[in-house]
Amino acid sequence: MNDKYISVTQLTRYIKYKIDNDINLNEVFLKGEISNFKAHSRGHFYFTLKDEGSRINAIMFATNTKKIKFTPTDGMKVLISGKISVFEANGAYQIYVNDMLEDGVGNLFVAFEQLKKKLAEEGLFDESKKKKIPKIPKRIGVVTAPTGAAIKDIISTIKRRWPLTEILLFPSLVQGELAADDIVRQIKNSDNYNLDTLIVGRGGGSIEDLWPFNEEKVARAIYECKTPIISAVGHEIDFTIADFVADLRAPTPTGAAEMAVPQYNDVVNYLKQLNIRLNTAINNKVKNCKQKIESIKSRNIFKNPIIIYQSKELMFDNLLERLKYSSNTLLSLKEKKLAVIKNSYIFKKPYQIIDKKANKYLQIISKLEPLSPLLTLKRGYTIIKKDGQIINSVKKIKKKETLEIQFTDGIINAEVI
Repeated sequence: MNDKYISVTQLTRYIKYKIDNDINLNEVFLKGEISNFKAHSRGHFYFTLKDEGSRINAIMFATNTKKIKFTPTDGMKVLISGKISVFEANGAYQIYVNDMLEDGVGNLFVAFEQLKKKLAEEGLFDESKKKKIPKIPKRIGVVTAPTGAAIKDIISTIKRRWPLTEILLFPSLVQGELAADDIVRQIKNSDNYNLDTLIVGRGGGSIEDLWPFNEEKVARAIYECKTPIISAVGHEIDFTIADFVADLRAPTPTGAAEMAVPQYNDVVNYLKQLNIRLNTAINNKVKNCKQKIESIKSRNIFKNPIIIYQSKELMFDNLLERLKYSSNTLLSLKEKKLAVIKNSYIFKKPYQIIDKKANKYLQIISKLEPLSPLLTLKRGYTIIKKDGQIINSVKKIKKKETLEIQFTDGIINAEVI
């Protein structure tokens, strides 16, 4: 009855036998995009070759990797040749690569570079726009899958380093077609919880697995978020668009937790140092104040304060004496000057001065009288004026003009004919 049943191993060996002996599969030529590439320490290459519809695991042994002249990377398009076979341990078929040539860059890589350039030109990566991560947060949010190593590492690291911080999980899909929308929704939702810091990320994986964090909608949600964000996507060698937009990039989820909170012992030691410095500063301040007080107390003015009064009294007496001397001297000078004025002949014989001045005045008048034009008018002469100006020539007179003729006893107006 059981003779018709065979083991899994028997089936796998049969399939392997069929594939290994199929002439069409002994040498195949494939083109596709490299994904999940790993270089073993012994020189072997392990990767996935994929296109839009399917994928196949590939291995290239060290004897063949030495022949290629480039370093394969995720997203690179290649042309490969090799043999199809079955790996018995897991029953998966794969290609053993003999040769590999570059065939341009994969579509995902092109899309990554195009979006990166676009967002950079818009300023979403500018350092000046990035928010500072608080040094001692009270509440941290985490947008990631609710299960898996990433959230466990983040929680354990935060609790170990700074157990005073509250952690809020915003569970989200982190892989697949619906992941980007879910990540955006949870980032926007986190802004309602008064967080100090938000960690957004997941564990490692292929470029396809990490692709939701390369979506434009996720990048813009990170940029518009009010809470400072630490991006923690994949491993240290993985870079996503989210890393460039975030306020801080961590190499791993564990690294993000270490960046988000301080080490408890470091903070305690820092506070101890501050306490020592504060006590030292206070003691020095008290010491300096005591020295100033002692210095002030030792001054002579405090030992014998009467000196202030005595010195001021001496100064006052000195000024008073100088004032008396100056007043007396000035008064004496004024008295002498007054005596001189009182003894002046002006005060003793003032009429004599007036008579002398009057005689001198009459003498001057007698000298000026012969020159007076009034005497000329008395002898029959007249003075002719026009508009107040004396006319001394007929050339200055025109017909019909009105002239003023001054006689010794009056003035008449005359018109020129």
